[in-house]
Amino acid sequence: MENRTTFDKILSWREKYIKEKHFILILSLIIGILTAVAAILLKTSIHAIQHILTERASVSQANWFYLVFPVIGILLAGLFVKYIVKDDIGHGVTKILYAISQRKSRIKPHNTWSSLIASSITIGFGGSVGAEAPMVLTGSAIGSNLGRLFKMEQRTLMLLVGCGAAGAIAGIFKAPIAGMLFTIEVLMLDLTTASILPLLISSVTAACVSYIFTGTEAMFAFSQTEAFEMGRIPYVLMLGVICGLIALYFTRATIWIEKIFRSLKTFWKKFFLGAFLLSILIFLLPPLYGEGYNTIESLIGNSYDHLLDGSLFYNLKDHYWGLILFLGLIIILKVFATSATNGGGGCGGIFAPSLYLGCIVGFVFAHVINYVVPVLPGSHLPEENFALMGMAGTMAAVMHSPLTAVFLIAELTGGFDLFLPLMIVTISAFFTIMLFEKHSLYSMRLAQKGELLTHDKDKAVLTLLQIDAVIETDFQVVHPEMTLGSMVKAIAQSRRNVFPVTDSENILRGVVLLDNIRNIMFRPELYERFNVKRFMISPPAKINLNMTMDKIMQSFEDTKAWNLPVIDDEGHYLGFISKSKIFNAYREVLQAHFSEDN
Repeated sequence: MENRTTFDKILSWREKYIKEKHFILILSLIIGILTAVAAILLKTSIHAIQHILTERASVSQANWFYLVFPVIGILLAGLFVKYIVKDDIGHGVTKILYAISQRKSRIKPHNTWSSLIASSITIGFGGSVGAEAPMVLTGSAIGSNLGRLFKMEQRTLMLLVGCGAAGAIAGIFKAPIAGMLFTIEVLMLDLTTASILPLLISSVTAACVSYIFTGTEAMFAFSQTEAFEMGRIPYVLMLGVICGLIALYFTRATIWIEKIFRSLKTFWKKFFLGAFLLSILIFLLPPLYGEGYNTIESLIGNSYDHLLDGSLFYNLKDHYWGLILFLGLIIILKVFATSATNGGGGCGGIFAPSLYLGCIVGFVFAHVINYVVPVLPGSHLPEENFALMGMAGTMAAVMHSPLTAVFLIAELTGGFDLFLPLMIVTISAFFTIMLFEKHSLYSMRLAQKGELLTHDKDKAVLTLLQIDAVIETDFQVVHPEMTLGSMVKAIAQSRRNVFPVTDSENILRGVVLLDNIRNIMFRPELYERFNVKRFMISPPAKINLNMTMDKIMQSFEDTKAWNLPVIDDEGHYLGFISKSKIFNAYREVLQAHFSEDN
């Protein structure tokens, strides 16, 4: 009790002496520090586990531990989630989008630590996923729960969730600009100019903390040996189209494989299928082990001779097409390894897999072009440069985030001299996938349910509106057997001109409109001759409690009605929704979340 009283005094002091907008900046600074520390702990844990498990691996022969370690990892992570966390922590970025759209930006407290532990185990033991999505969920959870601790309003909570995500990306990649852009593009926060500063503070703070503890050098060592030539632009555009198609394959294959795992009802069935797929794939293709950043470093460093070491393809390492075959199989099968890791019980994201996949796609593209058409003008393509472009293009297409991809790759590698081709390839890839998929892999699940917040202000406001907040219940309920006389008494007691008609089980049977009985309600001789079921009518439409606000507005548009009844799945009457109530709530949400004055 004493601690709570002390904290209440702190809150009161803060409200008295620190303005809200200044306190948000202080919180964004704290969030930046905490997310960077969490990112460093996550990366350190993953690398420590990987080092312990693989330090005795043999280079020249197949390593049988690839069959065992990934299985142990997803088993431990799955049991940790099932019996300790007791909550679903997969699809981290999707959960953030759901929290912003449907949970008033409230993320459960355990997400500040549970994803860190589960993803460390999963990836450290060889799970073929990335640590970034769990880290983003962790950062967003830190922002959400810190805001709730200090009693921040919903709009501020949304901003602090974005600060946590920006800090997470900036901290794990040492890429502050990419962290801020990720929040705007991927989390789809339609921010005002006043909201940019907290995001920037969190991103820069997280990056600085990472610089202090891990050094200021870029995450991937890259040295551009050739200046970009304009004659290569057609190849860059072509690579962008290929990256878009690869991203489309990755997206749809992921959704398909997830459906297969969801059809398996028990934890153990999912685990055995995931364990079998993952261990076999990593055994055959060792570069699928873990995040895959070692492979990226090899390809952009032009030192890829060792990639076939430890695999069954080792004897093909001196053959040109042997390397292409090996990398081609990785491009095709990476999605199965990633989905098997998550589906079998592991915890990880698609951030690193998209970078990994794109790097291989870009390298293979340039490698093949250089071999097949070496005499065409501009056809000699620097393979390491195109590997970077492939990373940007594939990431932009998978995540629908071209700006984030450009700045992330530039900051990750220090390859700012490639800004123009990076922009070209991301735009090309983004437009390619947009022809087939309107939403990213992160947002697709929510978009299908109508629960996604978007940059379209109208749709965003409708998404933030909750149906419970606009249901009106002060309507006089009547029953089919009631006489006209009783109906007149009910009219006298009501301030409405619409009356829901329900049976004994509260099932909605119809409505009575005052205008429809005005000509008989003043004729007493009819009071006992007519009953409600004689003059009630069917409503033009019924609103189901589970409908999205977007569909509700469409119902009003289609019927031209001003009031529509609300029912549950069994048809029970719950109340009415009116256009005026929606418009008032719409205006309140618009002012609260999208006003420049806030």
